[in-house]
Amino acid sequence: MIDLRSDTVTKPSPEMRQAIAGAEVGDDVLGEDPTMNRLEARTAEILGKEAAVYMPSGTMTNQVAVRAHTEPGDEILLDRDTHIYFYEAGAPAALSGVMVRLIAGCRGIFSAQDLEAAIRPDNIHFPHPKLLIIENTHNRGGGAVWPMETLIGVTQTARRHGLRTHLDGARIWNAAIAAGIPEAEIAGHFDTVSVCFSKGLAAPVGSALAGTKEFISRARRFRKQFGGGMRQAGLMAAGALYALENNRARLAEDHRNARRFAEGVCSLPGIDLDPAEVETNIVVFRVTSLPAAELSRKLRDSGLLMNATGPDTVRAVTHLDVSRADIDRAVEIMRNTMK
Repeated sequence: MIDLRSDTVTKPSPEMRQAIAGAEVGDDVLGEDPTMNRLEARTAEILGKEAAVYMPSGTMTNQVAVRAHTEPGDEILLDRDTHIYFYEAGAPAALSGVMVRLIAGCRGIFSAQDLEAAIRPDNIHFPHPKLLIIENTHNRGGGAVWPMETLIGVTQTARRHGLRTHLDGARIWNAAIAAGIPEAEIAGHFDTVSVCFSKGLAAPVGSALAGTKEFISRARRFRKQFGGGMRQAGLMAAGALYALENNRARLAEDHRNARRFAEGVCSLPGIDLDPAEVETNIVVFRVTSLPAAELSRKLRDSGLLMNATGPDTVRAVTHLDVSRADIDRAVEIMRNTMK
């Protein structure tokens, strides 16, 4: 079975398992897990931040960031397809009591002018705009990478209006590889950054939130409040640390495989796809000849897993456990199925 459902489905390599098995551990809530401490310090270093804190999931890092940046009744501003709004179970309302102001971007990317128009004036009738959130790469945007000029313009506009800034950088590693710039250069335009180790980097579990020492100290309190305090978490940290040091550069291979898949299926009857829009490891295409869910079922029966993401859209995601030969086989399955 070729699994292109997500880059979260990867299995730990033998080398990663060895690192996990040999991890030195301690009580992380007490700050005594040496492997966790190394992971957090290394993550902060790569992102150019003062400190970082590990959490079980990207949803938790994002939601702790929202809670630590805001107070109930504040407003956060973000693209209408952003993961925090679309896939995190209504957590901004449930956990932080904030209003959400949606911006209609293109593939998840909007302009400084779009942001300017969305910021409410200072008026007692309105929620107080507090936090700008950007997702890079953008999941529902098909793995789109924010152009640095656009990103800088938007974050500068946010600062001019007194907004704080948070980057959902679950796939910042992919963005950095695609743009050919260090992660710290992207992260430097934000107050806080969340990153994921269990997607393209192929660790079993975990994410981190990075920012100033003062902010991360506050975030640790909310991590505990949300139930994310862990004990001998160095076992998980060891897998993430191995992934961080060994699996970042190879993401370029995933990007090449995604483009190869897109170029292989774009001309098939019933498929609407522009390979030029495939910038990283995510391929989203429209199906015009049958419901997307039906195509997904037919592909599963033929040995290819891909998720329908809407009535007429399907998503394929390349990752460490998918080879070039797997991609060629996936294209052949698509070709036979679409006939």
